[in-house]
Amino acid sequence: MPKSKNDINIAKIALKKYFGYDFFHPTQEKAIKSVLAGKDTFVLMPTGGGKSICYQIPAIILDGITIVVSPLIALMKDQVDGLNAYGIKANYLNSSLDSQEQSEIIENLLNGEIQILYVSAERLLSPDFTKILEKIKPNLFAIDEAHCISSWGHDFRPDYTRLSYLKKKFPKVPIIALTATADKVTRADILSQLELNKPKQLIDSFDRPNISLTVLPGQKRIEKIKDFLSDKMSQSGIIYCLTRKQTEKLAEKLKSFGLNAASYHAGLNSAERSRIQQSFVRDRTQIICATIAFGMGIDKSNVRWIIHYNIPKNIEGYYQEFGRAGRDNAPAQALLFYSFADVEMIKKFFLDNSQRSIQLGKLDRIKEYAEGVICRRKILLRYFDEEYKKKCNNCDICNKPFPSLDGTALTKMALITLKEISSQNKIDTMSLVNELMRRSDKVNFASWHFYLAQMKNLGLIKVNFSQNQALFITDKGEDLLEEKIKKVRLVTLNEFIKRQEKSSKSTKSYSKNKVKKDYYKNPLFDKLREVRATLAKESGIAAYMVFSDATLLEMANEKPKNKAEMINVSGVGEVKWERYGEEFVEAILSE
Repeated sequence: MPKSKNDINIAKIALKKYFGYDFFHPTQEKAIKSVLAGKDTFVLMPTGGGKSICYQIPAIILDGITIVVSPLIALMKDQVDGLNAYGIKANYLNSSLDSQEQSEIIENLLNGEIQILYVSAERLLSPDFTKILEKIKPNLFAIDEAHCISSWGHDFRPDYTRLSYLKKKFPKVPIIALTATADKVTRADILSQLELNKPKQLIDSFDRPNISLTVLPGQKRIEKIKDFLSDKMSQSGIIYCLTRKQTEKLAEKLKSFGLNAASYHAGLNSAERSRIQQSFVRDRTQIICATIAFGMGIDKSNVRWIIHYNIPKNIEGYYQEFGRAGRDNAPAQALLFYSFADVEMIKKFFLDNSQRSIQLGKLDRIKEYAEGVICRRKILLRYFDEEYKKKCNNCDICNKPFPSLDGTALTKMALITLKEISSQNKIDTMSLVNELMRRSDKVNFASWHFYLAQMKNLGLIKVNFSQNQALFITDKGEDLLEEKIKKVRLVTLNEFIKRQEKSSKSTKSYSKNKVKKDYYKNPLFDKLREVRATLAKESGIAAYMVFSDATLLEMANEKPKNKAEMINVSGVGEVKWERYGEEFVEAILSE
């Protein structure tokens, strides 16, 4: 293939040949153009949005080797297996390999037989590896999960803070930093710490429209999970729990229901964790119950649902974890259980240090999400400073809206009070509620808290986590005060409590209507899944690495009967056609 630093058309040819897609997402194309021009680049795209393409395509078409920094050792093998399945020369170096395996990979690296190498930050910055870097002359450094560099983020890794070394040691090699979860404060911190050279910043939408969002009270969780899974007996999913003991007890309970489940947590030895993860990736285990604290790194595209048995510590972590569902963009579901007891338990995990105030503030925000009474998607996207104006019609609130009242006067009173008392000092939620109680006896303490949470979720008030959870009025809030926005509707605390009490007594998950029951009920789709499973087993890879669920669904609907028709299916490239295409055509023709 010709090499050209400026020809995006060569990148598009590679995209089709290796990945089977005809077009880049606009953000992907901008990022690739920036990298090919030798510029430092920052990319924020949602999980499943195709961030990896932003560095994988340059790695394919440029001379040299791309080094990818990843914090998840458990994920590296999946990523490399997936790239190898596409015909791309990739490998990884980490502590899971013995010395002989590492020596062989280093030899291949020095001989130019690797296009993409995944390493941990610790390995990358070791003196021995620095000498190797000087010999191979990398063409690009990709820093994946870049939020790990920031103490403001949800998954801080100290080793990441030393990565500014790359720009000092290799000033002419472009760096691309990528993440799916970073608010404004975290983004600024990432760019500052990496010391990038006038980076191109590309911020994509956080929206994952294919994932339905549901929050339920924590009472009768087991019964609700059983109901939720009753029509998903063959679908892969993950249940995130707060403690190791919960993962083990829940996995045993699910087994008693006839489900194939396993627990996964940091208390298991590395060999056992690896075995369980591989069993899940290869579709031998249907359900994994995993601790939130020990986030399992997987690149599995056919995870169809995620359950949070307990409320997570912050919205960033929640967004990333439920984002592991539906990475192939086919319909998926996210169910979150919420209870006051879980919130109190999480508080005990926070150390009494400089980060505790930020952690408590972020815990309050996800609690307010869980108690939300407007479209869940709006709340999430506004947290990441993205306005979402329509109803998503793919969350529990949109499917069953709350009755509301005209809350314009109450909202204006809160905003005016905030403006007046914050002119001298930074004011947090509790201080504002106390002042509102002093000024008005018509609304009780709990109701003011509930109304203020709605104002945050509506995007009228914002929390500054870097300034002790100080509140400030947003542009939208100012528009209301200036009467550019005429009306605000609020839900009373009594209406919320009424629904919570009803839902607490129920064993129903209220989730079956979020994904059409017949979406995956296609006889040809089932047949193609069997073909995929056989080919995956023969190749020693995960089934989704052959073709994703979304690709199989398109095959089942379009029924391609030759190479030309098959190549038009999204996700089928030249390499995949040569390896697997004829078997799927035969299955379709024999229907």
